[in-house]
Amino acid sequence: MNWIEPNSIDITPVQRLNEHGVLTGETSLSEEEQLTIYKWMVRARRFDELAVKFQRQGKIGTYAPLSGQEAAQVGSALALEEKDWIFPSYREAAACFVRGAKLSSFFKYAMGHLHGGVLKEEGVFPVQIIIGAQALHATGSAWADQYKNKDAVSVAYFGDGATSQGDFHEALNFAGVFQVPVIYFAQNNQWAISVPYHKQTRSKSIAQKAQAYGITGVQVDGNDAVAVYETMKQARALARDGKPVLIEALTHRMGPHTTSDDPTKYRRKEEGETWAKKDPISRFRKWLEDRQLWTEKEEQHLHASIEEELKQAFKEASETAPASLGDALGYVYEKPTNRLIEQRLEWEGKGENR
Repeated sequence: MNWIEPNSIDITPVQRLNEHGVLTGETSLSEEEQLTIYKWMVRARRFDELAVKFQRQGKIGTYAPLSGQEAAQVGSALALEEKDWIFPSYREAAACFVRGAKLSSFFKYAMGHLHGGVLKEEGVFPVQIIIGAQALHATGSAWADQYKNKDAVSVAYFGDGATSQGDFHEALNFAGVFQVPVIYFAQNNQWAISVPYHKQTRSKSIAQKAQAYGITGVQVDGNDAVAVYETMKQARALARDGKPVLIEALTHRMGPHTTSDDPTKYRRKEEGETWAKKDPISRFRKWLEDRQLWTEKEEQHLHASIEEELKQAFKEASETAPASLGDALGYVYEKPTNRLIEQRLEWEGKGENR
């Protein structure tokens, strides 16, 4: 009898730009695309810092920080095409921004505005709060596009904790059986709230789980935007040909799980210091500066423009009037049912129960 030994699969992460800002592999990125990636990462980091600050001041509600995961989100989102769909969790603001979501939309979302989570026009489905559920939604979307012969792929973003949910396994199994054009992008940021990765699974990697479902798996340095971009490009080509892909991006959540969490209760200071040396933004900036593609003056100008952009975005969100109950009723079904019509009339004071 032939036995499959546990963790017999050896996976080496894809890397192009190491933590010292040195390119160790090839890249198809043009200089203009490189600058675009950098600017998006800096914009996402500053949005994140400001969002945390606003939450502490009571200006917005609970927020899930993304600092440290900019390369994983920006690099992957930029590698997609406009016709593709992404299914984010609550920590994918950077990926949503790249796809066209407004900064003000996420401020509205954190304020509890109904319209803050409506992003479908940018190819972004509403933020999913139920852990791992978006893996199923992306699978269904991909199956629909396959059925309609559309040249598009669907991407589900989630963290390492989501891989312990049944939805994750059901989604991958379905994708493997029906070979739908879907990509599962797992950002392994080492922690699911206070649960460390080694307590999520006995597998050496998340990527190797792909083998059990008959799909392609790959692990990438999630703090290397170049490697993430190149990997996502290849994954999209495979998915479009009916070969689902599971990508594990190794990264680190610099801040708390959400603003209601205190990571100092379960995380050692040394861990943060180690990962700080692998910061996705600082390594990318060094790479640009070494080739004289970026200067301190340009950095200052970028930050100034971002500050103004964020100021205007928050102003827009703050001045947006709250949605009514009637507005909420309009999002339940495409066409209102008789019961919804009755509820709307009741709310308007025109029904039997005034």
